Amino acid sequence: MNLGEGVQSVSFGILGAMMIGAALGVVLFSNIVYSAFLLGGVFISMAGLYLLLNGDFVAAAQVLIYVGAINVLILFAIMLVNKRQDFAALPSAGLRKIVTGVVSLGLFALLSAMVLATPWGNTTTPPATQNSVVVIGVHLFSDFLLPFELASILLLIAMVGAIILARREYLPDQVTPSELPQTILTLPERPRELVSTTGNQE
Repeated sequence: MNLGEGVQSVSFGILGAMMIGAALGVVLFSNIVYSAFLLGGVFISMAGLYLLLNGDFVAAAQVLIYVGAINVLILFAIMLVNKRQDFAALPSAGLRKIVTGVVSLGLFALLSAMVLATPWGNTTTPPATQNSVVVIGVHLFSDFLLPFELASILLLIAMVGAIILARREYLPDQVTPSELPQTILTLPERPRELVSTTGNQE
């Protein structure tokens, strides 16, 4: 996308704010469903940043794979678990929070050092000379044809396994014949009063 410098700066600011806000929502929201939806917002913001860098194929793959597959899979897993008991605090929850905070601060310091050490003033947006989708397609069907076919076979195996697991029926515990209900093929019993009256009439 060959946009003006001002438009790129404003778009980058908006997408960056969306990504940071959605990422904070993923971590801070107590409802896991809301966190999963906001994770999709993070992925969409990243796709917008890829578009600003003229990476149209990477942006489309980000939306199709991460938002359309992984995020939807996470939502399905959350909604199909149907957890009935409330969440109970673990005994070592305080220690885990401390360790998580230390790791997060370490990663933040590392990323901040990388941002400050990178010469951002000398970088420019790469020109959109050739469509990246065409270049990737040519390489996939010429130089990397064998890995591409092997990946499709692996995906086919995973899809077949998912279908088998989804179609597996629930097998109840074995019961004895005496415990089985016997009222399926039996007729209702006639009242004894009717039997006695019909016998007297004859």
